[in-house]
Amino acid sequence: MELRQLKYFIRTAEVLNFTEAANDLFISQSTLSQQIKQLEEELDILLFDRVGKKIRLTEAGSLFLTYARQALQDTKDGKQIIEDLKELKTGSLNIGVTYGLSALLTDTIVSFSKRYPQIKITVDFGTSEDLLEKLKIAKIDFVLSFLQLPADDAFLSQVLFDSKLALVVHPSHPVAKEKTIDVKELQNICLALPAKGFNTRDFLEGAFTKNNISPSVKVELNDINMLLQLVETGNWCTVLTMASVKGRSNLKTIPITGIDIIRQASITWFKDVYRKKAANAFTEMIQSQIY
Repeated sequence: MELRQLKYFIRTAEVLNFTEAANDLFISQSTLSQQIKQLEEELDILLFDRVGKKIRLTEAGSLFLTYARQALQDTKDGKQIIEDLKELKTGSLNIGVTYGLSALLTDTIVSFSKRYPQIKITVDFGTSEDLLEKLKIAKIDFVLSFLQLPADDAFLSQVLFDSKLALVVHPSHPVAKEKTIDVKELQNICLALPAKGFNTRDFLEGAFTKNNISPSVKVELNDINMLLQLVETGNWCTVLTMASVKGRSNLKTIPITGIDIIRQASITWFKDVYRKKAANAFTEMIQSQIY
């Protein structure tokens, strides 16, 4: 059994299409089919049911997939340990981050790249739920988000800092003169909010329901940067953590009273997976940016 066979099997199991898998792996379909067949012969069991041009995992294939992924991950971890012995002079760092923490991430990337210029950084933006799925299959090394995870989850989270939710307005907006605003007053303000499915929006919906509030949401966006650009026009307000507005000197944050709306920013790892030395160094830099 060869590692490349496991790699071929995993990709084919993910897309359930030999042609697509072969294209993704940059090999011919005949090579892929041959390698999968050799793997099945060695295991003495079919991993895929072939029905015409369609394929599906057999029961054996479904069970074997978990162990195949783990085998590749263990190999990847072993290689990474060797890379770390080179004192961060090479390697890569794959970061998952929710849109609300992009400002914090920018400052840290600048500092990290100056200290370790030979390490390649890849940033993947998304919702907390999407990023956790990528963390499970090792597409990213860790997640920066405002997501609070249950204690019995498969992840390990470390709190970085607390950040209050606030009403974000342009100085030209009529409510900009207020020093604070009661949560119930939000229903009288035209809001542009993160789209449903964003962790901050889900948190807000719970707060609105608890306080019997029906907010006037006129715009929903899945892009925080564009959301803030709309607020900069002075036509809408939004509700975000103060950390999300870092660096936007042309916007004002107004504390919201009447409800406890403090979010905890955290860094989340997948349990029992080797942590890159570069990831630990990046984490330390994030904390230094905060404190």
